[in-house]
Amino acid sequence: MLKSVLRYFSAFILCLNLSPLQANPDIEITSERIDPYLQQQLERRVAELGLTQAVKHKQLNIALIDITDIKHPRIAALNGDHMVYAASLPKIAILFGAFERIQNGEMALNEENRRLLTQMIRYSSNSAATEMLHRVGKEYLAELLQSSKYQLYCKAMNGGLWVGKEYGRGVAWKRDPLHHLSHGATAIQAARLYYLMENGQLLKPELAKEMKAILGQPGIAHKFVKGLKKAAPEAVIYRKSGTWKQFHADSAIVEHEGHRYIAVALAESPQGSHWLSELIVAMDEIVLQPQPVAYLRQ
Repeated sequence: MLKSVLRYFSAFILCLNLSPLQANPDIEITSERIDPYLQQQLERRVAELGLTQAVKHKQLNIALIDITDIKHPRIAALNGDHMVYAASLPKIAILFGAFERIQNGEMALNEENRRLLTQMIRYSSNSAATEMLHRVGKEYLAELLQSSKYQLYCKAMNGGLWVGKEYGRGVAWKRDPLHHLSHGATAIQAARLYYLMENGQLLKPELAKEMKAILGQPGIAHKFVKGLKKAAPEAVIYRKSGTWKQFHADSAIVEHEGHRYIAVALAESPQGSHWLSELIVAMDEIVLQPQPVAYLRQ
């Protein structure tokens, strides 16, 4: 498994070869920063939950990044670059597109736009998502996600975040180039968006704070929220989920007992929602447990 994870992040470096985001090498996610212990623990807990076969058949895709020390992220992944239909989870890309417009002075963070963005993220409103997609611009968003500056959809990483269709009835206007999905994601690329936001590589600090606030106070209590509410109600979660038929997705930044981590899980199974509720508890416990001395960073 570790070899496959190293492959994901070698591809990550390839994606960012020409990116200005490399200006500060101390905050890059690189293959050297993959954490063997975190990977080992993730694989162990997945096996204990009886989900090894789901991972093997790519019905379950996971990324976990411990960002308690934001400049030294600890990374683990299973099928991290496997792109799947992610339902409403890619609405985080529309959220980012809106804030990029706002940062560039091309859109106002007024009461109406804030209301639409909040409805789109916290309550997963399809009508709000479609309206915001129109305001951001479909072509603009597609170009932004593929841009050399952000590379949130990158062919070298087998794709990533993609919004090629309005949220509602109708046909896709542009499916993703590699997999022809209308609303797609990989676990790694969804996690990257959160990582870039948290370490200041996505937006100015005041706008990153506003974007994160919209991701807070989830209005739908299922999947990650359900699991943490039961096992660790004191944890603070900023998230966006997605559900359509057998496709279940969740993504979050979690702050708990002085720790902070990014968790993403994408499942294709009627049991996917239950899987994700159990997985987030396991991932939370992994991050909070002390590392053995042999694995501590020198």
